[in-house]
Amino acid sequence: MKRATLISLPLLLSFTLPFGLLGCGGHNKSGNGGVRLSKPPKAPPSYPPPANVPIDPALQNAARQEIVSALRSSAPLVRAHAIEAIREGYGPTGEENIVRFMQDPDAIVRFAAALAAGEMKIAQAHDQLLVMSDDADPTVRVGAKFALHRLGDTRQSHDLEATSRDLNPTVRGDTALVLGLLGEPSATRILLPMLFDASPAVRLEAAEALWRLGNEQGLNNLVGASVSQFPDDRMIALLALAAPHDRRVLGHLQGALTSEYDEVSLVAARACGMVGSDMGYGVAVKGAGSADPRQRLLAALAFGAIGRADAQDKLGALLKDADQDVRLAAATAILQLRPQS
Repeated sequence: MKRATLISLPLLLSFTLPFGLLGCGGHNKSGNGGVRLSKPPKAPPSYPPPANVPIDPALQNAARQEIVSALRSSAPLVRAHAIEAIREGYGPTGEENIVRFMQDPDAIVRFAAALAAGEMKIAQAHDQLLVMSDDADPTVRVGAKFALHRLGDTRQSHDLEATSRDLNPTVRGDTALVLGLLGEPSATRILLPMLFDASPAVRLEAAEALWRLGNEQGLNNLVGASVSQFPDDRMIALLALAAPHDRRVLGHLQGALTSEYDEVSLVAARACGMVGSDMGYGVAVKGAGSADPRQRLLAALAFGAIGRADAQDKLGALLKDADQDVRLAAATAILQLRPQS
């Protein structure tokens, strides 16, 4: 199989940005999870046990400075990812930055700010969210309605049922995303029909949302996609499987640590970390030394999800990377690290 362009930046940094930008597009038209790999699994790279080291406050401050720099970027995606990084523990001024960027000129940044405001339950964002609920961009409106619901203002929540049937697949995918994040079991009746959506991207997002709500059909669809012949589908599915932090999926994630695609293995390492396992640590160490900035970025995110404090030296080096996207991923990861208990 010819190697494709595997991943777009939003997927590299997060699984919570607008789904239409993820780059999973229209590969797997069948919706049945693709083709299973025939090669037997091999052991992932070995790794040392965690070392009990303190978190370096100077490194954390340097990470926060990198995020500040990214917020000033002229690239909308970089600003959006910087907003997501704030959620990992930026500090008391983080909420102010999120509210400020709710008026960003670019819709993807406003959407990211709305999601962050909702997930962090930023009360001071309420009035601006009401304005955004009538935004010119339909995805921003979806994000605003999600955030308002999280803040206890449910007057517009019923609109999400209508946007789940929007003609624009990006709007449908974003609706599935926020329905999963809301955690309301009643959303299952909206999401189940979306598993048969014409867009493969929407189907995957609906499956993740259903799995977040504990629905087994969503889980089954994601397991199938995790062994797709298309590596981008695999990566999306692996992160989606890990999103509820349910350790029962660890066996599925572990099998992808030795994928024939390094990027898939690195995403699997991140996913393992999301469910509380460091078995992908050796994969991340290898990726951090790659000549490919995409792999260094994915390695940084894997270190962050794994959360081992002894990754600070490696993340410190990545924080000085020549590539800004790698530096921002490293900054995000540094704020996720926790001392060993």
